Amino acid sequence: MGKYFGTDGFRGEANVDLTAEHAFHIGRFLGCYLRREKGEHARVVIGKDTRLSGYMLEYALVGGLTASGADAYLLHVTTTPSVAYVTKTDGFDAGIMISASHNSFQDNGIKLFNGNGEKMDETTIATLEKYLDEMAEREGKTPQTPYVTGDKIGVAVDYVAGRNRYVGYLISLGAHSFKGIKVGLDCANGSAWHIAKTVFDALGATTYLTGASPNGTNVNAGVGSTHIEHLQNFVKERGLDIGFAYDGDADRCLCVDETGRLVDGDQILYLYGRYLYERGKLLHNTVVTTVMSNFGLYKAFDELGIRYEKTPVGDKYVYERMSSGGFSIGGEQSGHIIFSKYATTGDGILTSLKVMQAMIEKKSALSQLVAPMQVYPQVLQNVRVADKEKIRADKDVRAVVEGAATALGDSGRVLVRESGTESVIRIMVEAESAEICQKWVKEIAKVIADKERGDG
Repeated sequence: MGKYFGTDGFRGEANVDLTAEHAFHIGRFLGCYLRREKGEHARVVIGKDTRLSGYMLEYALVGGLTASGADAYLLHVTTTPSVAYVTKTDGFDAGIMISASHNSFQDNGIKLFNGNGEKMDETTIATLEKYLDEMAEREGKTPQTPYVTGDKIGVAVDYVAGRNRYVGYLISLGAHSFKGIKVGLDCANGSAWHIAKTVFDALGATTYLTGASPNGTNVNAGVGSTHIEHLQNFVKERGLDIGFAYDGDADRCLCVDETGRLVDGDQILYLYGRYLYERGKLLHNTVVTTVMSNFGLYKAFDELGIRYEKTPVGDKYVYERMSSGGFSIGGEQSGHIIFSKYATTGDGILTSLKVMQAMIEKKSALSQLVAPMQVYPQVLQNVRVADKEKIRADKDVRAVVEGAATALGDSGRVLVRESGTESVIRIMVEAESAEICQKWVKEIAKVIADKERGDG
């Protein structure tokens, strides 16, 4: 993880941590880098979510790209997976998504994709980070990277047609009619608000929409996958058959069953992994998970004879393992689910379609599909710290974590890790009861907080 880019791009408060100047220099770097790699001017496609600062960053990126001889194609408000899809299928040299995902509107982010629609490789990111540091040091001086002139200057192109093709692609993946099924869609006042309903309506669902009135400042505000209680109430109040909640850029999906109960990413991996397994279509009989997946998922897979692999947290790591191992499905508890046959990144709307497919073909309600998987109590807590690596390496912190692991034994587990996107240490304890989880989370958090204050 670098100085600017974490596990899911460059993210921070707009015009504080991530400024228009950063965006301009990222555009400058990409334009020059891709021109050097390609031998001629490059084509880069850009999407954004509904945040107020998206326009600022979009135009700054365009300025940097065109000043370096690249052409910028604008999808406007769209989803992260649509950028990955269009980058790959329409032959772009790179893709950029402007979004801070599930964060509040004050934050924004920049995600980079290579020409295959995959997250940009670490070597290129490291070179870009070095370039950003150099630009900060050279402020007010002659640019290190020369500007192009004359007919080599790039252009900006409206490319909403690319977004529309992505919508058509999703509709084409609908294997069955959704006629007669009442579906709730919580679009988090984000990227999915004008795409998800189009797809579900086209497939015949009776669609009920919420979180679909973006105003630039209300993305993820009390709605979406990080506020699942909103959709739970929405589904119960309207007597819906199923509900789907996305995050700001719609690369996540969580579900709500007909009773109003949450179905998270682990349960989605279970129900669709089992669906593929029963049809002999689960490649290498393996599902890729992260270290945060629930104990119950692994126990359920063990009973079925389905193998699993664990990666660090982050859908980029899930995709890398899926790609290297040739696996068909993987994802995270948070709702990033990747279907390698159809996408190179998590796609919330695609995940919805696949859940619907399993439900319709098995003629079962969502609650029935996930019933065999027992979810173990899991307690999570974030502790804000100044130096994540220092705290993780501290001997007293390590001692309390090891003590918890020993006490839990085979009946639970503890995971303490650095966030890839925030200055926090994340504590997760899983056990047979919530009380046991809370006991150990509280003890570990106290030691970390004492160390942060200098009391330890």
